[in-house]
Amino acid sequence: MRHLILAAILALPVSAQAAEPMSGAEFENYVTGKTLYFGMEGSAYGVEEYLGDRRVRWSFLDGRCKDGTWYEEKAGLICFVYEDEPAPQCWSFFREGSGLRAVFENDPASTVLYEARQNDEPMVCLGPEIGV
Repeated sequence: MRHLILAAILALPVSAQAAEPMSGAEFENYVTGKTLYFGMEGSAYGVEEYLGDRRVRWSFLDGRCKDGTWYEEKAGLICFVYEDEPAPQCWSFFREGSGLRAVFENDPASTVLYEARQNDEPMVCLGPEIGV
């Protein structure tokens, strides 16, 4: 009987087993120098470019970009502050398969993002809007 229980546990997908969020150092090693595209519920959500010195550039894939920084608030909690939003937006990041899963900890019931793809190319950002 013990063998059957052990076999059933080992057969569970990795995501069903308890996962630890990435530390700040693990996150930094994974993202620095990359551009990651995120999806939510099967749809494109946004893209973030991870620059040196924990600087970032985010876009909702509309060509409008905003700059920010990230920091580790506490073990397993990565917080972002952007130029247009001084309140920290904190996430837990998990390695899953070949990418990341991100849970928005300010309201974990509302947003879970998945890394859809990555590259090392800079993002495309439109220039500032000029009005009359």
